[in-house]
Amino acid sequence: MFMHTKKLARYAVILIFFILVITALAACSGKGSGSTEQVDPNQPITKLTYWVDLFPDAAAIMKSYGEVTAWKEIIAKTGVEIEFQHPAQGQLGEQFNLIVASNTLPDVVDYAWNTYPGGAQKAIRDKKLIPLNDYLEYAPNLKKLLDENPEWRKMASTDNGDIIGFPFIREDVTQQVFLGPAIRQDWLDKLNLSVPTTIDEWYTVLKAFKEQDPNGNGKADEIPILMPAGELAFAGAFGTPNDFYQENDTVKYGPIEPGYKEYLTTMNQWYNEGLLDKDFATNDAKITDAKITGNQVGSAVLFLNGGIGKYMDLMTKSQPDFQIVGTPYPTLTPGDKPVFGHMDNPVTGIFAAITGSNQNVIGTVKFLDFMYSDEGKRIMNFGKEGETYTLVDGQPKYTDVILKNPDGLPISQAFRKHIMGATSGPFVQDVHHTEQYTIKPQQKEAMALWSDTTQAKRMPPVSISVEDSSRYSSIMTDINTLKDEMVLKFIMGSEPLDHFDNYVEMLKGMGIEEAIQIQQSALERYNNR
Repeated sequence: MFMHTKKLARYAVILIFFILVITALAACSGKGSGSTEQVDPNQPITKLTYWVDLFPDAAAIMKSYGEVTAWKEIIAKTGVEIEFQHPAQGQLGEQFNLIVASNTLPDVVDYAWNTYPGGAQKAIRDKKLIPLNDYLEYAPNLKKLLDENPEWRKMASTDNGDIIGFPFIREDVTQQVFLGPAIRQDWLDKLNLSVPTTIDEWYTVLKAFKEQDPNGNGKADEIPILMPAGELAFAGAFGTPNDFYQENDTVKYGPIEPGYKEYLTTMNQWYNEGLLDKDFATNDAKITDAKITGNQVGSAVLFLNGGIGKYMDLMTKSQPDFQIVGTPYPTLTPGDKPVFGHMDNPVTGIFAAITGSNQNVIGTVKFLDFMYSDEGKRIMNFGKEGETYTLVDGQPKYTDVILKNPDGLPISQAFRKHIMGATSGPFVQDVHHTEQYTIKPQQKEAMALWSDTTQAKRMPPVSISVEDSSRYSSIMTDINTLKDEMVLKFIMGSEPLDHFDNYVEMLKGMGIEEAIQIQQSALERYNNR
């Protein structure tokens, strides 16, 4: 009897030990991906880990967004300590894949979540991402924006209606325009030419740039136009962008359409006549800068600020007559309105998303929602009152700390140092920021011209279904490799354009029609959101 009692006691001790171990393991696993609320919902958040890409301009002058004036103000106003985590420069995609493969993620990951393998819906299924639907009562500012702008909500959601995260939003159409065709106005004036609007007019102007020495150095060194292969600004004139588009809700793939052959034929002619930069396939940012500031380039496809504004500033002293202006997107027929053009969506696709590792979801939601309040929006766009902006007639105006930086920083880096309005994040980009960012008349005029497109055939931000994602990725990896290779060959003439139909058949053999159908299904799901 005594021995039997000892055995029972020993078994009880062992059982209690295993129960304690299992309890401890369960507690530890609660900190990993997929857990949600682990604290009192009324407890405010005091510390947050926040993973986000550090823009190259910012990385040149700082180690962390924690050094940005706007984020310092947000921290001071909310009392939330933020530990910023930044991937190494040039390794954004790779390091995102590494963190989502781990068991424990940062509390917030600011990223284009639709690029997650299988899309944002798969990330939710994998418990890497917590949708906001059940938490909108704690985010009244964001909820109001989404309720007032149902299209924004569609763009911020998966096909299932799950809200992915806190989006970066451009509130005005002019903010969604950032890139377009531009030309040397001083060269046009010298040759008594007008800004071209059609493909034929462009050809006339480019021939004059090539033959009439507009840079005045007595050498035939002008580069009439500098742009990459498949450039939308010119391919779109032929009705066929270099990607998927939709026509009356029917998805098509531009590079296999007849219009794309016309585009390639024109580019081949321009290349053979020396109008298109002979190095168009290999130019990088450094080479492009050298060619434009070297007074060689007559026209290009440029950014508003990192192109027109940048080069006008760089050339002010050395060449005061240097002037770049935007042009309308070209068409084939005079008077036609361009259909395609570079335009971002109001909801850009970058979300500060709460991960499955977050232990205080409600507290994090309340914190991130502050950025969508009037005060939070002003801080993120303008920084600190009295330091980086002042109020003039009730509107924030940047001070010389931004516009004429005392440390000699160019305006792009001055913005990076002090505000997030010129970058991205969980807030609404203020139109008054954009108005002060694009301050040159040439930039404002270019913005107006580039905004004047119908965008009638543009694809909305659709999502490939989880079930289709692997197959679609496999098809398009091969398609894009062959397409890019053949486009270069057609333009340079190493592949005759008579072989275009053979190229189309090759893409069909590789599955482009299946990819089109996957995109068609995605478009239909988007329209039904």
